[in-house]
Amino acid sequence: MEWASNDIRLPFLVQLLRNGQGIRVHFDDRFESHPPAKPREEALIDNGFQPYLDFAVTLPDSLSSTIKPKTVRSKRALAKREPLAHENTKVVLLLQGQTCSSFVKDLLSDINALKRPFTVRFTKKNDIRPFEDASSLEFFSQKNDASLLLFGSHSKKRPHCMTWIRCFGGQVLDMLELYVIKDTARTLAQFKGDKCKVGLKPLLSFSGTQFESPVSNQYTLAKSIFTDFFRGGESATVDVEGLQYMISFAAGEDAQDGSAAKIHMRCWRIITKRSGQKVPRVEVEEMGPRIDFSIGRTKEAEASVWKEAMKKAKGVEPKSRKNIETDIVGDKIGRIHLGKQDLSELQTRKMKGLKREREREIEEGAEEISIVSEDEADASDGVELKRQRIA
Repeated sequence: MEWASNDIRLPFLVQLLRNGQGIRVHFDDRFESHPPAKPREEALIDNGFQPYLDFAVTLPDSLSSTIKPKTVRSKRALAKREPLAHENTKVVLLLQGQTCSSFVKDLLSDINALKRPFTVRFTKKNDIRPFEDASSLEFFSQKNDASLLLFGSHSKKRPHCMTWIRCFGGQVLDMLELYVIKDTARTLAQFKGDKCKVGLKPLLSFSGTQFESPVSNQYTLAKSIFTDFFRGGESATVDVEGLQYMISFAAGEDAQDGSAAKIHMRCWRIITKRSGQKVPRVEVEEMGPRIDFSIGRTKEAEASVWKEAMKKAKGVEPKSRKNIETDIVGDKIGRIHLGKQDLSELQTRKMKGLKREREREIEEGAEEISIVSEDEADASDGVELKRQRIA
């Protein structure tokens, strides 16, 4: 029998204790036994009744998840699991299933090489089916403090499968299942040349209209997961010398037969060479791995859990200042509001013809002078022309 902690029938349990009837109450994973009075217990046994009644009581999350540390060591361990205003760099846990092809194992090792030192690699087999039961994944996530998991498996129905998983609060948030196309895939060892150094952040590039869809779909989910996996830690400044490789993801249009578009993952090493000028010449060279994915099953996050995961701690974001904005480049743009200006008091270039005394004289009326037209016809008639003297 399973009752909630706020069930109105719970007082009935208290009444059983008062009457001498023993009960065993299961609070989630905890167990408590309340024995009855001894004479009453013997009487119940003689009458054929069980001396104990079992009740399973489910407590709310606010009560069941509260753990009080008893030692200093456990207190430190719980303090490390508390949410932080500035989270640490996310750790990726790479593990494989009961049946995993050697090719997928090589790809897991390549991604481990790109993500070091923020990775944990499991080499033993694990009997896990992420979409059927994710309890083992959640246990590994909490044990290793890894919020990102990459699970490799292989079967006849789902060949060369790589499941990308994100966790929040020790629980699975969302999952994306991708199948590797073995014919076009290449591992890191199959590319000659130098590789990127350990601990560097890559440049991420997403090409294709599928990733920019306004409606949430499997491609927008893939973009979000890939960004979380490869972005690395947050940094206030960027060193140009540290930009040594780039990871690009491209998705075309859906095929004519109705199959979903594939996702092409490429890794490029950035090389700077002398150009004879101040700005160096930049070239790219493919360093691997090269992977083409076809999309399989997906599990999106619930709306309430996603809203909780996207919350930011108070005081993290800078306080907004009125009429001051920052554009995409990072430049500050300010807006100034001015009142109505009196242009009559505006100081302009000083010229003799623009003096105010001259303007008043013109308005009152200037002195009239008479001249005789130079035209002979007008001179014979004695026509007089009048004009104002300006200067």
